[in-house]
Amino acid sequence: MNCYRSVNAITMEDDNLEKKWLVNDLSDAEKEAFDKLDDAELNQKIIKGAQQFKASQFSSIEDLETFKTRIDSEKKPVITLQAYKLAFRIAAIFVIGLGVYFTFFFTNITTIETLASQKTTIELPDASLVMLNADSKIAYHKKKWQSNRALKLTGEAFFKVAKGSKFDVITSEGTISVLGTQFNVKSRENYFEVICFEGLVRVSSNNQTIELSKGKSIRIINKKTVSEIVERTKPDWLTDKSQYKSVPLYLVLEELKRQYNIEINSNKIDTQLLFTGGFVHTNLDEALKTITIPFNLTYKKDSSNKISLYTIE
Repeated sequence: MNCYRSVNAITMEDDNLEKKWLVNDLSDAEKEAFDKLDDAELNQKIIKGAQQFKASQFSSIEDLETFKTRIDSEKKPVITLQAYKLAFRIAAIFVIGLGVYFTFFFTNITTIETLASQKTTIELPDASLVMLNADSKIAYHKKKWQSNRALKLTGEAFFKVAKGSKFDVITSEGTISVLGTQFNVKSRENYFEVICFEGLVRVSSNNQTIELSKGKSIRIINKKTVSEIVERTKPDWLTDKSQYKSVPLYLVLEELKRQYNIEINSNKIDTQLLFTGGFVHTNLDEALKTITIPFNLTYKKDSSNKISLYTIE
């Protein structure tokens, strides 16, 4: 029993020495006792081996912060459901705003147009008259008419303007300004014509301004300007006729299509030939003959509204 206690006491004493040695807390006397232990040599080898051990990699605090910054920069933005809701609300407000804008600015615009083979007469707020030819359109601001007599024209129209403030007819090819007169404006693709039947009109087009008095006209075809004297007192189309002087045939055929609401196949003829003459708006066969015979042409009705033109062999 005494022998056991002696061994146990020695073992506990040795353990205490080893613990103090590990934390480098041995006194001189204890260090001398530790060096005499049986395991002292083995313990010294363990310490020397541990001192040689180095981790393969390790990151400092600075490296870690750099790493976090890089990861954050590579993150893709995430659009949450709330962000989508906000985007839809903004879009809805934008659409509503556009609707209010267009409603406010365009509901007071009066637009009148004719279809192919249709003509009509319009009385403007100041009692001026507009006779609209086939396939034509005018647009004007009714509420502002008394302070701004201006309208936009696409196609052809004859005007009887009541006296008053300046009256403007705006087309894609030019602007016609008058104070009180009668005139005809034709504004088609590659064709612009103004004829003054009474009073005085000012035409601004093709980088030039020309004043026309009664009986004078100006015609611009493919940017070439021609001035002529007119003896008639009103446009021919008001009496269901179309008259031309040295006008390319393709422009004549375009008017024929408008007046009769038909399709014309002219691929086999030369439509650049100049035509002088006219045709009626009330009889298609008669109109076709007056156009084709002078050029030694003939025609064939492929259907009720389709016509093909040919050269007579």
